[in-house]
Amino acid sequence: MDHNSPLSPLSPLSPLFPRPLSHLSAAHRRVLTLGQLRSHGVSAAEAGEHTRPGGPWQQFLPGVFLLHAGPPTGEERLHAVLAYAARERPAAVPVQPGSAEPHRPAYPEAVLTGLAALALYGFASVPPPLSAERVDVLVPRLRRLRSTGCARIVRTPDLPPARQVRGFPVAPVERALADAVAGLADANAVRLLLTEAVAGRQCEPASVVRELNEARLLGRPHVADAVDALLAEGRALAENRLYRMVSEYGLPDPVWNVDLRLPGGPHLGGLDAYWPEQAVAVELDTRAPRQDEDALGAEHARKRELLERLGITVVHISPRKLRDSGEQQAAVVRTALLAAGDRDPATYVVVLPR
Repeated sequence: MDHNSPLSPLSPLSPLFPRPLSHLSAAHRRVLTLGQLRSHGVSAAEAGEHTRPGGPWQQFLPGVFLLHAGPPTGEERLHAVLAYAARERPAAVPVQPGSAEPHRPAYPEAVLTGLAALALYGFASVPPPLSAERVDVLVPRLRRLRSTGCARIVRTPDLPPARQVRGFPVAPVERALADAVAGLADANAVRLLLTEAVAGRQCEPASVVRELNEARLLGRPHVADAVDALLAEGRALAENRLYRMVSEYGLPDPVWNVDLRLPGGPHLGGLDAYWPEQAVAVELDTRAPRQDEDALGAEHARKRELLERLGITVVHISPRKLRDSGEQQAAVVRTALLAAGDRDPATYVVVLPR
């Protein structure tokens, strides 16, 4: 037999492992850790031989190998970062010839976040993963890992539940946004990200602001400015949904965006919709958690209590409920309107445009 033939057992291209690796064509199958290579029968020395200059493989990150010599694809880049950050499982029985490859790799204690996660969610204002200088990945705070190459380790006391997006474990949109914003100094870039998240119905403004607040990012002036614009955009979207709810579900027309006052007395507060004859009001609850949330919550509670003492029924509706259960919210308002005839007449109030 010709010892230089690819089929020769002495050829350097021969399958020296329990299962040859040439069949690994999917992106995640061409990215393996040293531990995974060992399960195929590849020793550290043999892996080193394959990654020498001019060799068929490359070591992309510490302990993570690409089973080809060319540049990584975007998917391989993400799989490599996850493989680097994931907690290595205990060595298993070596893979046997003919055994099935897993359909999707598992990455314990590693979740993509930041710009890479937003790119997977389809954000138009985010570059594709291949062109990103870094890939952010969440790991538990006590993991002993360091950022290296394109992998940026983001430690967290509580790893969020991952969503599977295009085969990758990805942080929820709100968390990915916060981690992306943490690394951005450009006010316009922050505004574009937050606006796209809300306008594209990926998430609600209040949940975004809650995550930014927990990440202690609201003290940055350019983030605070973007959040103000986000809340204004979110309120406009919620108001449009409220208009559509009244129209689509056949509710009587209210007066929109009004202030209430006692005759010759104090200001009672603003309302998004008010039915004077039935003394029923709708207020959109678009508050977002911030440092002054307790004070704001107390103020809203006092306002609602005062109006209800005057005989005015106040229905609070969140933007999320308007979006997800408009018919149910319309039924709540209709019930309040129908019950008006069974209540004592409300105190007369002055209705002014807001």
